Amino acid sequence: MEETDIIISGGGPAGLLAAITLGAEGHHVVCVDPKPIIEDGNDPLADLRTTAYLQPAQALLSELGLWDVLADWATPLQIMRLVDAGGADGTIQETADFDANEIGDLPFGWNIPNWRMRRTLAEAIASKPNINFVEGEAITALTTRESEALVTLSDGQRFRAPLVIGADGRDSFVREAVGIDATSTRYGQQAIVFVVGHDQRHENISTEIHRSGGPFTLVPLPDHLGRPASAVVWMDFAADQKRRMDLTETNFAKEATERSAHVLGDLTLISQRQSWPIITRQAAHLTADRTALIAEAAHVIPPIGAQGLNMSINDILALRDAAREHPLGSQKMLSAYSERRVPDIALRVRGIDALNRAAMFQDENLQALRLIGLQSLHGLRPIRRVAMEMGLGANPR
Repeated sequence: MEETDIIISGGGPAGLLAAITLGAEGHHVVCVDPKPIIEDGNDPLADLRTTAYLQPAQALLSELGLWDVLADWATPLQIMRLVDAGGADGTIQETADFDANEIGDLPFGWNIPNWRMRRTLAEAIASKPNINFVEGEAITALTTRESEALVTLSDGQRFRAPLVIGADGRDSFVREAVGIDATSTRYGQQAIVFVVGHDQRHENISTEIHRSGGPFTLVPLPDHLGRPASAVVWMDFAADQKRRMDLTETNFAKEATERSAHVLGDLTLISQRQSWPIITRQAAHLTADRTALIAEAAHVIPPIGAQGLNMSINDILALRDAAREHPLGSQKMLSAYSERRVPDIALRVRGIDALNRAAMFQDENLQALRLIGLQSLHGLRPIRRVAMEMGLGANPR
């Protein structure tokens, strides 16, 4: 049995970033994930989603010496544009721009393809002698004791460590193994993710278009073959999305263009389509003996407002800080982590749930209320500023 300081289950962007962050503190870390690292975005197994890394996330990546490697793949998000397209036949009723210049000199964030981020993080780990990324294996057994945790991998390797971190997604093995319950809310929605080329320049504006069923979000990417490009997250009712997944590329692009309210002109599909169900899921507790949950093992929210991964960044920073103050994996450390993260997670889960329900409105009266809410949020500068700061992770005043 091998001994280490920290074992992380899950090698997505959050798990790998946690490994590098905690490894930079001098801890010996083993990170385990069954999925291979994808070398090219055209690979059929590539995760086509993109993630907006907000200012706190970019600051951490810079601190860890990773930003220079990622900068060429990062598209700045200078303006967050909310569009209410709840008029007749999807006509635009209101457009509200939230400009990062109002709160500082930096963009809100930078959009990076998930496959590229994961590859970059894995390459960084390969050069660090105190971090071991076990690719292609999974944790199959976990036993926690008062003083340690014992882990067995699918290839039979066994490890002993004072701390296990569950970063293994919405159906976390670690969460279930230590007996932490999770509550789930299902909305009857599916998200379709894909990449499009379009006629008009996106001007580094992330555009979230609201109608019934859920938002249609266009997030800027670098040009593709000389043409402007954006990543899309399209949320709508599951039956409609199933039908769309079966459409030809041409017919799908036509529907996507119509749903986008033509804000960037005609859309052309330049990637595969992927789909997954929209849920909210929140762990009843963030910790158990010698165990901490982060990222989607702890909280799953609809993809609205670029909050998901950035909540995970806050998890990682809170774990790092707790480990600086208390013995690794001790009850004091785990309590400090939980006390720092639980209130913020609860606030953001409730907020994103409310925003998603508002985005789904089909009733005309409720759609009118959504429009009034958007106008009020954008119309008063102090309220708009607070909303933007909270979106970046600040606590409410």
